[in-house]
Amino acid sequence: MPFTIEPTKLDEVKIVVPGRFPDERGFFMEVYRQDLFADLGLPDRFVQMNMSRSSGAVIRGLHFQWDPPMGKLMRVSVGRAFIVAVDIRPGSPTLGQWVGLDTSSEEPRHLWAPASFARGFCALSDLVEIEYLTTGTYNHATESGVRWNDPDIGIDWPVLSPKLSQKDAEAQTLSEWLARPEAANFRY
Repeated sequence: MPFTIEPTKLDEVKIVVPGRFPDERGFFMEVYRQDLFADLGLPDRFVQMNMSRSSGAVIRGLHFQWDPPMGKLMRVSVGRAFIVAVDIRPGSPTLGQWVGLDTSSEEPRHLWAPASFARGFCALSDLVEIEYLTTGTYNHATESGVRWNDPDIGIDWPVLSPKLSQKDAEAQTLSEWLARPEAANFRY
């Protein structure tokens, strides 16, 4: 099987482990395959692919979008990163809980987080490239974020002094997000 699934403490968040086929030239790996994803209960239709490049100790996130809902399959294509998904669904029994995955291009594993979860990552090597397959197209008017270091979430980030965008440094807290009317659109 080209893919296996590792469960996480949040049932909806999955670690997807691709099979690698190495030989003396390098390796071959399928990143996504519609029929096999469907067989594993994963989304089998993605509508957008994005890529970001970051220098060491950069934290991007925690980002999410409500219209259209956007799930993300995230993977490291270059370097090493700590990828995170946080449950931000009002009333969810796992609200505020998070899953973190330390992964790299050398030992690839993807993190699937459905819509209604905030996602982000921290660059753990001097250069990191992250690819995102998404289930919704980007809409600037309906995207937002939750602060990376919100104490109510308590992510154990593996860097002490991250490099942040102004937007991420000033993002709302989880409790501020939950008070917004848009939060009611996040279902579980």
